[in-house]
Amino acid sequence: MVCDKQQADMEVDVIISGCGPVGALTSNLLGSLGVRTLVLEQDLAPHGQPRAFSCDDEGLRIYQSTGLGAELQKDMRQNHFAEYVGETGRRFAEVHTSSADFGFGYSPLWFFHQPLVEGVLRGGLERFPHVTLQLGASVESLEQDGAGVTVRYRLVEKGETRTVRGRFLLACDGARSPVRKALNIKMAGRAYGEPWLAVSGQVEGDAPELCRFVCDPKRPAFVATGAVGQFRWEFMLMPGETREEMERPETIKKLLEPYIDPARVHVERAQVYTFHCLNAARWRDGNVFLLGDAAHTMPPFMGQGLVSGMRDASNLAWKIQRVVQGLAPASLLDTYEEERRPHVEAVQKLCVRVGHLFLARNRWVASARDMVMRALQRIPRVRRFIQGFEFKQPPMHEQGYYLGGKREGAQSAEGTYFIQPKVRLPSGQEVLLDDAIGNDFAVLCRANAPSAQLAAARGLAEALGGRLLAVQSAGEHGGEVPAVEDITGKLGDWFSRHGSDVVVLRPDRFVFGAVKAERLPELRDALGV
Repeated sequence: MVCDKQQADMEVDVIISGCGPVGALTSNLLGSLGVRTLVLEQDLAPHGQPRAFSCDDEGLRIYQSTGLGAELQKDMRQNHFAEYVGETGRRFAEVHTSSADFGFGYSPLWFFHQPLVEGVLRGGLERFPHVTLQLGASVESLEQDGAGVTVRYRLVEKGETRTVRGRFLLACDGARSPVRKALNIKMAGRAYGEPWLAVSGQVEGDAPELCRFVCDPKRPAFVATGAVGQFRWEFMLMPGETREEMERPETIKKLLEPYIDPARVHVERAQVYTFHCLNAARWRDGNVFLLGDAAHTMPPFMGQGLVSGMRDASNLAWKIQRVVQGLAPASLLDTYEEERRPHVEAVQKLCVRVGHLFLARNRWVASARDMVMRALQRIPRVRRFIQGFEFKQPPMHEQGYYLGGKREGAQSAEGTYFIQPKVRLPSGQEVLLDDAIGNDFAVLCRANAPSAQLAAARGLAEALGGRLLAVQSAGEHGGEVPAVEDITGKLGDWFSRHGSDVVVLRPDRFVFGAVKAERLPELRDALGV
């Protein structure tokens, strides 16, 4: 069916297909940037299913950027400790998640209840008169040209068909993405053959706080205490077991018995699934972009599925805003896949490696794994590597929209995710750095810089439409520009380690460039302002 762009019922900057967690997050990011957005969600009611379960420090920082971070975090639970146990129940590895600190403002593992997260994100859209959420809207067809995309959609309740014209269409519609299929974009990778039963529910009374990977070759499992009284159990199906058999209440009861009294559990969801490790052949087709599961799926062993979609949203939203508002050329959007795909593929590979550790099915291999892991952790550096969660893939882009277009060596600041320590405002209030610099471009410099350098940095920030902030050491007095006090010393250490006087941060908090003051003209030229 062909869409008639001349008779569109509505015109916006961006159309989003799907209002799950990634679609709702993307809508909030675009809304906060002033982008006219229509969100089409085929379901009439909220999804209500606790599918995704965890997020990390990067995810919380992204939520923070929407202005909804505190509201979302109050219903989350910080995880403090994760353990890997073998067939006998004896621990062979542990991760101290609450003490791990990658510098981004939060500890790296939090559990949440998906219906609550989606509720807050959808409620957040009410802040923006230029963002519309249309429920019960099923995308039927799309047509695009050089200037934009026209989407035809059906209103399920009314049976009416409407069209909307947008500059861009973002597919946040899941692993079975109708938009991706309409564009005939194939997924490639591996579909793992091992089905799992995921059980979610509430526990009455006191429940143990745990996050345990049961690496038992007889039945690998995962057990964790979630947020707001939730629990999550996942059990691998053995050969010959069927979906129907495993989803029966009596089967679920037997599986739960080793971990908790089943009589105390109110099961809210029990579903068999098979996880995949797939990537779309391309994440962009003209003016259409794929995000989250529509672009990539991954094994669950590192809890990075939803967070990867959140990173997509954070990377793409500000780029679309700058193109829509004429602040950047359309070529900026080419850097979305260029930056994100290598990181997604690296995370996928890590998840597969952790899965191999987790899913050893041979009893002798599993026993040898347990012994080797215990022996290795007698080496202090290896123990710190595991307990400190250092095996997590760092957020970093090797090339893209950065000074020079790519990272120059392992010590290069460009393409890295900037730290977010606490700082003290002139009022005396202590906040995380992003709350002091806003959600646009930001220029940070040393507070004791000469006046000419501060003036040049101010001019750069104004040209970018962003904010200039000087970083002063504890005890320093305010200077010529707005300043924050580096109460932890981490910002000063960062400037010294990278030999920089000025750093430009992109809206997604990746470092565009960090230079000595004399290279400010070069930095400004690279930014095109």
